[in-house]
Amino acid sequence: MDRILPVIREDKKIPTLYVDGQPFLAFAGEVHNSAAYDTEKLEAQIWKNMDSSHLNTLIVPIYWETLEPEEGTFDFTLADTLLEQAQRYGKKLILLWFGLWKNAESSYIPGWMKRDDETYFHAEKYGGEKLNTISPACGRAVEKDAAAFARLMAHLREEDHASSVIMVQVENEVGLLGTDRDYCAQAQALFSRKIPELMRCTAKGDTCEGREGSWTEAFGEDAAEAFSAWQFASALEKIASAGRKEYAIPCYTNVWLKQFPWYPGSYPSGGPVHDMLWLWKAAAPSLFTIAPDIYVSYVPRVMEEYGSPENPLLIPEVRKDAVTASYALYAFLHHHAIGYAPFGIEDLWTEDNKALPAEVMEALKLDPLSFHLAGTKEALSEVYRLVEELKPLYLKYRGTNRLQCYLKKTEGDQGCYLKFSFCDLEIEYFPAIEGKPAAAGAVFELEENKLLIAGMMSSIKFHSKAGKHRKIEFLKKELGTFQNGKWLCEQRQNGDEKIVTILSDKPCCYCIELFDY
Repeated sequence: MDRILPVIREDKKIPTLYVDGQPFLAFAGEVHNSAAYDTEKLEAQIWKNMDSSHLNTLIVPIYWETLEPEEGTFDFTLADTLLEQAQRYGKKLILLWFGLWKNAESSYIPGWMKRDDETYFHAEKYGGEKLNTISPACGRAVEKDAAAFARLMAHLREEDHASSVIMVQVENEVGLLGTDRDYCAQAQALFSRKIPELMRCTAKGDTCEGREGSWTEAFGEDAAEAFSAWQFASALEKIASAGRKEYAIPCYTNVWLKQFPWYPGSYPSGGPVHDMLWLWKAAAPSLFTIAPDIYVSYVPRVMEEYGSPENPLLIPEVRKDAVTASYALYAFLHHHAIGYAPFGIEDLWTEDNKALPAEVMEALKLDPLSFHLAGTKEALSEVYRLVEELKPLYLKYRGTNRLQCYLKKTEGDQGCYLKFSFCDLEIEYFPAIEGKPAAAGAVFELEENKLLIAGMMSSIKFHSKAGKHRKIEFLKKELGTFQNGKWLCEQRQNGDEKIVTILSDKPCCYCIELFDY
């Protein structure tokens, strides 16, 4: 039987990942950067624990330095081991190509490239200080990366008979730290030229009438960052397109978000931050999406910025405190996320509250609370399980008013009011509690007077529609869950238990039938 490749295609105008011919939601976790150097430990600490937390996908790096240890000589041992492990444990893989750039540095390039810094020249700050980053203007380095990535993708085409790899990330958080752009001689020559033809007919949100001339003339004070973005996006397009010519599975890249203090170089200048997203989409069409890595406190805002029909939401790295479970529920059911993955997923099972060193947290502008693990394993596991069980209903009702979601987005949020055909719902959010998820949920209108409610950390009251002047009561109220696609009633509620509908810190479901009088 012919292999069915993973593909992104629209379903009800919603970009959807299809795996093995079926819609697929990646309930994922990303391993620590160095985890794949030791595949035996990877199996013992991670693969064997995935079922216990309802993960169906693991995000794992492939390192260029071990793939091509000598120029032109390739070693696919890591890739083959990962394919074998994924197939044996019945899971899917998202591979991270740690090639030319990882977190705004070139730390995973092979030794033979590191030693030849004349051929593979580095980016420079103004004044000539070299960065530990291969310049995106170095065409020979980009060509070498593209060739190695193409070899990896060709190998996956030949060896991944089970289609275990469902997508590949190209590079990791690219850009330049400590400078707004590259000032090496080769980059200076490119910066002095007129902007590329494509930039004259593409612009943020509208048209680019009159945008021409040099980068400074066309982009003003944003010229340095726009130039950097064009350089990196063009390089990733060459790399991604070379790989997809060999094996046409979905490819994407991720982004280190624009953060305080907000100037290019304090975050990686040239990366696909929200201001530069339009440029990246124009310059790198082989990437189906730009995926945000989210360690900031304003996760809901980032999901809104990076989730659209033109840029399907995929979150390959995200904070792993208990609130991440609430964000996962909202990402999948409201933003139609393709996948969601807390970073350093193995820490959940070792119960090691492994925060990064303080100096690293400061350098990367990470929220320290994002690494607190109390309550995360239980809440995230149940959300992953619940969303998988709800998937048939989600696929049926998404994109319609018969599925509505809520989330406590800020500390000041007190609740929301959702309107359905038969009644309206007043939803009150519980206060934030350390080690507990945030208020979040989804309401499915199964029939005019029948609702399925899934969520946590909230209470719900039911109101008659405005102007009807009638009262709402329960025909039936059941607390329960889904197992194997079937509703399982755990408690039928009446009397005192029907007065208030409470969703506690553990994700749960209610199936409710109503009448009015």
